[in-house]
Amino acid sequence: MSNTQDKVVIITGASSGIGETTAKELASKGAKLVLAARREDRLKKLQEEIQNNGGEAIYKVTDVTSHEQMEELAEYALKEFGKIDVMVNNAGLMPLSPLHEKKINEWDTMIDVNIKGVLYGIGAVLPSMRERKEGHIINVSSVAGHEVMSASAVYSGTKFAVRAISEGLRKEELGNNIRTTIISPGVVATDLPETISGSELKSAIDDFYKIAIEPNSIARAIAFAIEQPSDVGINEMIIRPTQQEL
Repeated sequence: MSNTQDKVVIITGASSGIGETTAKELASKGAKLVLAARREDRLKKLQEEIQNNGGEAIYKVTDVTSHEQMEELAEYALKEFGKIDVMVNNAGLMPLSPLHEKKINEWDTMIDVNIKGVLYGIGAVLPSMRERKEGHIINVSSVAGHEVMSASAVYSGTKFAVRAISEGLRKEELGNNIRTTIISPGVVATDLPETISGSELKSAIDDFYKIAIEPNSIARAIAFAIEQPSDVGINEMIIRPTQQEL
């Protein structure tokens, strides 16, 4: 039996990309999924697909920038399944732009989703994990959380923050047997670049994304981290296309 069998896993940003493929991967291994995102039509479609393939999934429309909604998401998971084994903080945005353009709204949105959303997810699940003295929190960062590129200053800042928060969490909760994993994807074929508002930069990023790997490559990495015995922590993984230099 897989170590993933019957584990209750919450996934934010589950309506597309890495979140969607991770849900399918974990469902195939017997996990019980709690799907969260803002787009209900996509959540419902994913739930139905998982159920039609013999898996188990529920969903809750959730905005990760709302502390209250994230608390409600955790409460829903506990009500339906009685426990939370894994939290995958996957929701994120990447509206890249040079700092001189002063796209304040985009900066604020990235901070709210990429940093606060992760914090709210951690805060929502920690009480029950600490009570049980077990759990696993997986935070999706990026290679941009390791290296800063032109036009990525704010985005990279948020992803560096995810790594710092995750490492702090690891040190604080290791005595409670709560594992942490940082997943840092490189170029992955998702709709992440669609949030870039500058047409010239968007065109350059689209060209760069021609080497993108499929999101199921990241899903397999997440599954690998979850499958390890409880005394083994896979603390960080970087998964890039072979041809990606940065």
